[in-house]
Amino acid sequence: MNVIRRGVRSIHTAVDSPRLTRFALQPPKFVEVEFEKGSLYKLSAEYLRIYSPAVDSKIRSICGEKVISGRRHVGIMSAEPIGNYGVRLLFDDLHKTGIFTWDYFYHLGSNKFTLMRNYVRTLKKHGLSRDPPRRR
Repeated sequence: MNVIRRGVRSIHTAVDSPRLTRFALQPPKFVEVEFEKGSLYKLSAEYLRIYSPAVDSKIRSICGEKVISGRRHVGIMSAEPIGNYGVRLLFDDLHKTGIFTWDYFYHLGSNKFTLMRNYVRTLKKHGLSRDPPRRR
């Protein structure tokens, strides 16, 4: 039976993440997640918005790459608990995300530097900015 449970868990998660011990929303700018073994991650609203698991993330496809730009000043308005495994975040650009699971928060936290660096490189490559477009 344990083999089946491990098999099912491996299907649903890409990493063998530790158990979440604390989730704290610090609106509007960030979320703090802490996991057993001492991993603590402070994840900005912009970072969470661009890596939202929702299908309708207002993604712009450029040459086959999915790019979300102009979200530097986005904020988080609320977090809705979803079962024992995650939350749904509501951003002030009225994007209501898919479900951020604890495993996904761990992935985002443990890979934050690399993911953010790649995001900034992609924006530069396409002449886009983290800042929202100026209103005319």
